[in-house]
Amino acid sequence: MTAEAGTLRPEDLAPHYARFRVAERLLLTGHSHQAWPDAALDGQVEAFTDAAERVDGKWPRAFAKADRLRAHYATLVGGGEVALGANTHELVLRFLSALPLRARPRLVTTDGEFHTLRRQLGRLGEGLVDLVRVPAHPVADLAERLASEVDARTAAVLVSAVLFETAHVVPGLDTLAAACARTGAELLVDAYHALGALPFDATGLEAAWVVGGGYKYLQLGEGNCFLRLPPHADTLRPVITGWYAEFDALADERNPDLVPYGTGAARFAGATYDPVSHYRACAVLDFFDSRGLTPQVLRTISLRQNTILAEEFDALDLPEHVVTRDRTTPRTAFGGFLSLRTPDAARLHTALAGAGVATDSRGEHLRFGPAPYLRDDQLRAAMTTLGNLVE
Repeated sequence: MTAEAGTLRPEDLAPHYARFRVAERLLLTGHSHQAWPDAALDGQVEAFTDAAERVDGKWPRAFAKADRLRAHYATLVGGGEVALGANTHELVLRFLSALPLRARPRLVTTDGEFHTLRRQLGRLGEGLVDLVRVPAHPVADLAERLASEVDARTAAVLVSAVLFETAHVVPGLDTLAAACARTGAELLVDAYHALGALPFDATGLEAAWVVGGGYKYLQLGEGNCFLRLPPHADTLRPVITGWYAEFDALADERNPDLVPYGTGAARFAGATYDPVSHYRACAVLDFFDSRGLTPQVLRTISLRQNTILAEEFDALDLPEHVVTRDRTTPRTAFGGFLSLRTPDAARLHTALAGAGVATDSRGEHLRFGPAPYLRDDQLRAAMTTLGNLVE
C-alpha cells in the first residue's frame, strides 16, 4: 500500500497507536521517543513465541529479523554493509577502537554533539587523545570549519547530520568527506536525528561511517542501532570486539596467537544480544510499509507539522528575551522538531508536562517534536498551552 502525505490523515493513523493513546494525549516528544504502533507488540509476542517453541532453535529466525533490519537501514543511508548494536555507544566504541590512535592521536568533533559522542570523546580528551571541538554554530560553514582542522595527525572527524539541540541540518558533509579522504582521516556521521524525519543524503559519503538508530522517528524502540561500514572497513581490526565477529569461523581450528575477524558487518559485530528488539522493529517496518510511510512521505508530514508549530508560536508574540526561535533559517533546513531558545527551558518543560503537554528540554532549548499520528488541533493546543504558561 502506498500513500501520499496529503491523504495520510492523523485520524487514520492514530487508531493504530491505541496503546499509546496518541489521540488523547499531547505527545510532542517525537524528536526523542515517538509512540510505537500497536503492531510493535505483535513483534514482541512473536519473539517470545519463537523462544518458547524453539528454545535455542530460535536463532535462525532471530538472525533473519536482524538481516531484514540491516537491509532496511542500508536503504536509508545509501547502501553498504551494516553492523547492528543495542545502542550507538557500543558501535562508536568499536569504531574508535579500530582507529590508529597512536599514530594519529587527533579527533575532531563539534560542541553540539549528542551525549553519546560528547561524553565519550570528552573522556578520551582527558589526556588520551588530542580532542578538537569546533563550535557547532553558525551551522552554514560548520563542515568547512571542521575540514580546516583535519591534518595528517587526525584519525577521525565525528559530526551529526542534524544537531540534536537545535534541529539544524548540517550542510556540506560531502566536502568534509573529501577533506578527510585527502588526509587519510575517517569520517563518522551521526544520522540518528535525521532518519525518519528527513531522507538522508549519502551523496559523497560513500567512504564515511554512518551511525544511527530507530529509537526516535522510526518508532522501532530501544535496542535497534546500526553502524554503516564503508568499503575499506575490512582493513580495520577493532580492539573492542565480541565473539560474533568470528561467528562464521567458530568451527575452524584456532590459533591462540591470532584474533580472527569476519568480513563485512561481522567484523564490527558484538556478542550475544536480546533479539526481541529486532522482532519489534520488523513488525513496525511492516506497519510502515502497509501505511506508505516512506522517508519522503514522513519528511512532507514533518515539514508541515513543524511549520504549524512555528507559525502558532510566532502568533503568540511572546517576549524575545523570554522565549524565541531561529527565524532566519527556513524550515527546510531543520530536522524533525521545533527548538525554542529560552533560559527557562527546564522550568517550562516541567510546567508543560503538568498541563498535559509532553515536550523535552536540553540546556536552553525547549523542543517540540510532532509525529504523523498527531492532529493539527493537537499541535495548536500544545502551543496555546505554552503561551498561557508564559503569560
